[in-house]
Amino acid sequence: MSRFRNAVMSAALLAMAGVTAAQSTPFVGIGRTATPSEVAKWDIDVRPDFKGLPAGSGSVAKGQDVWEAKCAHCHGVFGESNEVFSPLIGGTTAEDIKTGRVANLQRTDYPGRTTLMKVSTVSTLWDYINRAMPWTNPKTLTTEEVYAVTAFMLNLANIVPDNYVLSDKNMAEVQARLPNRNGMTTAHDMWPGNEFGGTKKPDTANKICMKDCTPEIKVASFLPDFARNAHGNLQEQNRIVGQQRGADTTRPEPKAGIPVAAAAPVATAKPENNEAKAAIALLNKHTCTACHGVDKKIVGPGFNEIAKKQAGKLDYLVGKIKAGGVGVYGQIPMPPQSLPDADAKKIAEWISKGASK
Repeated sequence: MSRFRNAVMSAALLAMAGVTAAQSTPFVGIGRTATPSEVAKWDIDVRPDFKGLPAGSGSVAKGQDVWEAKCAHCHGVFGESNEVFSPLIGGTTAEDIKTGRVANLQRTDYPGRTTLMKVSTVSTLWDYINRAMPWTNPKTLTTEEVYAVTAFMLNLANIVPDNYVLSDKNMAEVQARLPNRNGMTTAHDMWPGNEFGGTKKPDTANKICMKDCTPEIKVASFLPDFARNAHGNLQEQNRIVGQQRGADTTRPEPKAGIPVAAAAPVATAKPENNEAKAAIALLNKHTCTACHGVDKKIVGPGFNEIAKKQAGKLDYLVGKIKAGGVGVYGQIPMPPQSLPDADAKKIAEWISKGASK
C-alpha cells in the first residue's frame, strides 16, 4: 500500500510540474519561440553608431545605374525633382560640410527643405533605402545596390567624389562630412540610455494646463462630384486587408437620409489573358507600375488611357518608352528607360492592342 501511495504522489507531482511549466509560457499552445535565423531576417535596423550595418560596398557609378533604373522616375535624374516627392538633393554648401550645420535651415525665405539638408546620420539614409525603396517594391535592393544608391546621393550633394566606393568600413568617415551632422540633439530625455550622449533631464519644463482650453476645431472637407473619381476608384487602390479602406469613388458620395444604391453585380471571370500577364510582369520588373496603373492614373496616365490615344502605333510607343518625354499627358516628366528593346516592344504591343488585363 505504501509503495502504491508513493507512486500516486510522484505522478501527481510530475503532472503539477508540467502544468506549472505550461503556465509560464506567455501563450499556452500558441506559436513557438522564433529561431535566431528568423529573428535575423527581421533585425535589419541600422543604428547611428552603425551597429546592424551589413558588410558590403557600392560605388557611385553603380549607384547611378541603379538610380536611373529604379529611382529617377520619382526623384528626378539628380534627386532634385519636386513632382512626385519632395526633393532629396539641394540646399547644402561646402561650408555646411565643414561646419556640420546647414545654414539654409536657419533661413525663413529659403524655398523648401531637402532630405540632405535635414538628415543628420548616414545610417538613416542607408536604413530607409534598404527597408522602404523602391516604394512600389520595398526590400528588393541588394546590399550592394543600397550602398551604391547611398553613395550616389552623397555624390550628388558633393559629399563624396565621383570615384568613391561607400562601404561598412568607411561610412564613419562619410558621417564626419555630412552637412547637417551637428543638427541633431539628444538632450531631450528620449534616448533609453546614455550611449548617444543622452540626458535624464527633459529639454522642456511645461506644466499641464487644464483650464481656459481652446474649443476643439472641427474640420470638414469633401471632394466635389466632378473630382471624386479623378484618380481612379480609391477602393481598388487599397489592400483588402487591414484598417485602411478606400471609398468607392465611382459612385456619388452618400448624403444624409439618402439610401446608397446597391453595388453593381460582380462580373464573371474572364478567360486568362497570357499576353497581358506577360506584359504586366514586364511592367512590374521594370518598375513602370510605380507611375502608371493599368486602368488608372498614378503619377502618369493609366495604360488604358495611353492605349485609347495611341492605338496601333507600335513604333511610336516603343520609341516613347525608350526616350521618355513630357507634355503629352501633363508636366510630370518621364525619364528615358533603359529596359531591353525586346521588352519595350512587348509592352508597346500590349498597349497598342488596348492594354487589356
